[in-house]
Amino acid sequence: MQLSIGILQLKITLDGIEPPIWRRILVPSWIPFLTLNKIIQRAMGWKDCHQHRFRSDRKGELKPSMEKTVRLGDLIKKEGEVWRYEYDFGDGWTHTLLVEKTLPPDDPKKYPICLEGARACPPEDCGGVPGYEETLEIIADPKHPEHEARLEWLGGKYDPEAFDLAALNKKLSRFRL
Repeated sequence: MQLSIGILQLKITLDGIEPPIWRRILVPSWIPFLTLNKIIQRAMGWKDCHQHRFRSDRKGELKPSMEKTVRLGDLIKKEGEVWRYEYDFGDGWTHTLLVEKTLPPDDPKKYPICLEGARACPPEDCGGVPGYEETLEIIADPKHPEHEARLEWLGGKYDPEAFDLAALNKKLSRFRL
């Protein structure tokens, strides 16, 4: 289905982790990719302290210099389209962005908004998927020699199953477009 300018429903899934960490968000198709980066950062729980890039099998990589001016609707042309969002090239986090559907531009909701999601974002700088899995093993085992140090590094606690939709939408509400 060809898109008209409107609202995009995107499912963002962090690749390589089971059970999955994901968010379903609504964003206007007229925002630039740089704004989408900021929305993804908030929605997933990242701190935006590393480089990122967008790429598509069909369109290739979006040059960083173009992110301020190229709007989502300029490149996303149909439902079912898949993009990749890579964050923190050292840790190698890759997110799959699936364009699930579009809604009319006169939809009364405020954007961006998260409709649903699952699980907490991994901590920044934890070492990608392998480091995240190791962190989960360490904090789950109070007898592990690194248990206390890892919890301290995480700020005293970390619940990988935590996801608070209301709190996330409150964060996103500060970003109204």
